Amino acid sequence: MDNAPDPEFELPASLRVLRLLVTVLMVVMIAGIVIIVGLIWSRYSGPAVPMPEVITLPAGTTATAFTRGAGWYAVVTADNRILIFDADSGALTQEIALQTAN
Repeated sequence: MDNAPDPEFELPASLRVLRLLVTVLMVVMIAGIVIIVGLIWSRYSGPAVPMPEVITLPAGTTATAFTRGAGWYAVVTADNRILIFDADSGALTQEIALQTAN
């Protein structure tokens, strides 16, 4: 029982092209996955955005959201206000009252 292909046997031209296309597709897919993983890794391996050590909110205020910009950070409160603080000093620089659509 010899399962080896006949050395005289040659694939038809259409099957050779199909074999080449499948091989090229496999290489492109592997390269794409490597690139995607590399991009994700490079995106999340960078330095984390520095967070303030302490945020002092006005009395009776509860924070519901936080965001950071260049030189400032903002806290959205439960009583529909946005408090904007200086990133360096931590001082409250602006307070914006939000109007609700109720």
